[in-house]
Amino acid sequence: MVGPSGDAPGDRPPAGHPTGGGDEVAVRFPEGASVGVGGLLAGLTGAGLLGAGDERVRDFLVAFGRRLLRPELARRHPELASLGFFLRPRELARTVEAVRGGEYVRVPRGLVFHVPPANVDTVFVYSWALSALMGNRNVVRLSTRAGPVASVLLRALQETLDESGGAVSEAVAATQRIVSYTRSDAITASLSAACDLRVIWGGDRTVDEVRRHPLAPHARDLTFPDRSSFALVLASAWLAAPAGTREAVADGFAADAYWFDQAACSSPRTVFWVGVPADCDAARDDFTTCLARAVARRGWTVDAAMAVEKRVATYGLAADGVARSIGFHGNAVTGVVLTAPEAAPRRRLGTGTFAHARIASPAELVRLVRRADQTMTHFGFSRAQLAELAGALAGRGVDRMVPIGEALGFQRVWDGYDLPAEFTRLVTIR
Repeated sequence: MVGPSGDAPGDRPPAGHPTGGGDEVAVRFPEGASVGVGGLLAGLTGAGLLGAGDERVRDFLVAFGRRLLRPELARRHPELASLGFFLRPRELARTVEAVRGGEYVRVPRGLVFHVPPANVDTVFVYSWALSALMGNRNVVRLSTRAGPVASVLLRALQETLDESGGAVSEAVAATQRIVSYTRSDAITASLSAACDLRVIWGGDRTVDEVRRHPLAPHARDLTFPDRSSFALVLASAWLAAPAGTREAVADGFAADAYWFDQAACSSPRTVFWVGVPADCDAARDDFTTCLARAVARRGWTVDAAMAVEKRVATYGLAADGVARSIGFHGNAVTGVVLTAPEAAPRRRLGTGTFAHARIASPAELVRLVRRADQTMTHFGFSRAQLAELAGALAGRGVDRMVPIGEALGFQRVWDGYDLPAEFTRLVTIR
């Protein structure tokens, strides 16, 4: 779900939230005045207050999720409905139960410092919510470049806290902080030195910059660097599918790609078509037609500046000899047929630009996949075929295989990490 943000550990302060310079941070949740980083850490008084699966935190997250599912909010920001669904009582209970039992006792790691990306506004909530559910105290450094959806989320969090009251409000207010601050190596260094786990999202540059600041000897990093994703489609299955199915799959593909302007790391950039050449060509052409209709139905557009950027990028592929043909469907959909599957680009070519390549069988992906490949969306393959491919890849890459339309659906297992497990420690009892 996350793409490279180019976001460093500090930017200009958000309007209305001056940090005052020095080592001060703007406390965005719970709402408060700017405070020095020492005061911030001292204010997290809830050490030992929470346990893994704490009922008070769970009640807060459920109430917050229900607020996000309110029609007036979900209609304006559909991505918040997905987040609200993730925070349903049943999903939270399943997450807690998954880390319970066995010969070990799960306990919180302690203080978790999160550095989420700027380009996907909902990521900071997924990361924070799972860590809080596991009983951790948390400091989330929210980028000053975060978009308007982040402000909506902060407001919803505060309203939920205000309405919770009692033990729930007290537990959350004592243990959770979301902050912003101007570029400051000193603040990042202080938070890094104080934490038990540091979670870094947003791309290679951010990971490298934050890692310059040492952790305590017992602490560790959980990193989510630059990733790329692709789709795998069985051409014969596409051609045999009813028109309604093909339209629905194209609609799901559009959601995967356009919700975050194809900048999310789980958004597909290349489509690998599996089959004989004639089938692949016919399926690709029909798919592109269906996709253009889906984009038009949803009202997604690409502005003139992005349209120019796309043409520069795609003509560059042609000049390099890796593009066999290029097709533009207005400004919104651009298809590039590659001369060979090895030429599949990992970089984003512009919103709505998709490379297409043919392979004879899924087994060809073994030589094509790289470690940075994250999500493979698919159509036309059985679970057994996908499991066989996962075994053949043997860790070379691809951490997720999900149907087309589910690329952006966040899950507790992400990039190969079981996040609730990562947010806890094991105590052995014999």
